[in-house]
Amino acid sequence: MDAIILQILNGLDKGSAYALIALGLTLIFGTLGVVNFAHGALFMIGSFCAVTLSRVLQASHQVIDESRTDFLGNPLKVDVPYVMDWFGEATGSAIIDWAVPLAILFSIPVMIALGVIMERGLIKHFYKRPHADQILVTFGLAIVMQEIIKQIFGANPIPTPAPDAFRGSFDFGTMLGFDPNVIIYPYWRLVYFTFSALIIGAVFAFLQFTTFGMVVRAGMADRETVGLLGINIDRKFTIMFGLAAAVAGLAGVMYAPINSPNYHMGMDFLVLSFVVVVVGGMGSLPGAVAAGFLLGVLESFASMNQVKAILPGIDQIIIYLVAIIILLTRPRGLMGRKGVMED
Repeated sequence: MDAIILQILNGLDKGSAYALIALGLTLIFGTLGVVNFAHGALFMIGSFCAVTLSRVLQASHQVIDESRTDFLGNPLKVDVPYVMDWFGEATGSAIIDWAVPLAILFSIPVMIALGVIMERGLIKHFYKRPHADQILVTFGLAIVMQEIIKQIFGANPIPTPAPDAFRGSFDFGTMLGFDPNVIIYPYWRLVYFTFSALIIGAVFAFLQFTTFGMVVRAGMADRETVGLLGINIDRKFTIMFGLAAAVAGLAGVMYAPINSPNYHMGMDFLVLSFVVVVVGGMGSLPGAVAAGFLLGVLESFASMNQVKAILPGIDQIIIYLVAIIILLTRPRGLMGRKGVMED
């Protein structure tokens, strides 16, 4: 039982990342009809927003510390971050320690602006083009962004630690009546799952209960009719592209302490997340979220040693096997609209 619970937790952790990226992909496909293969790159850029803010906050200058000397008795020069000069040592240290959560505020305007620029500058020219053309151009854009990040930050992963308060592990088993140290789970992974649930809930609430969201949902169902009512649906869809980019960026920011940011992490998640979108149903937001968590849990169970002993390598292909079975029996996906991907 303890192994099952641990794998469920692992699956929810993976599923959170899949669901957030797939949610943004589905928003873009549902509103604009664009298959955006650059979405994984937006997740990567979100992670590097956390790296950038962390480096900015740690920018320092050298001062002479009279209380410390080298072996010759000369005062030592020490690096002092500027934030400690501005806010004091205690507050400055806390700001540096909480760089990743603070990067949420930094990444939102950056990702929205990047999404709007992408949509207005390139993707709008491919609305009426075949999906194959959209895939090619957005995949090429993803490669360009990946190489830019590689040029700026290098090819090696960059460790980006979580705040001290969330390092270490939580004894989850004691809450369920197990012995101590039976089910141990990292604090930050629990934080990531909670954060993902809040973002997903906020997106659905925004679309369901705001006037803007209602117009967008109406535009997703019948774009021409909404346009005939005098509503500038194109502008609203551009904003939605920016919001979808922000969702991917936030997923990347909070994932930075789990998986050290590197220039190819976007591609690693893109294919899996696109499979999630297809399984859930192209254009279905609930389907994307449900499929994300479902496939995350399945992948987690498939990685158990007991399962791999019976089916070696199953953890590498389980998601694709499920996708094949779903598409053979239900081409539009679990919750896809009738007619989508069925012709």
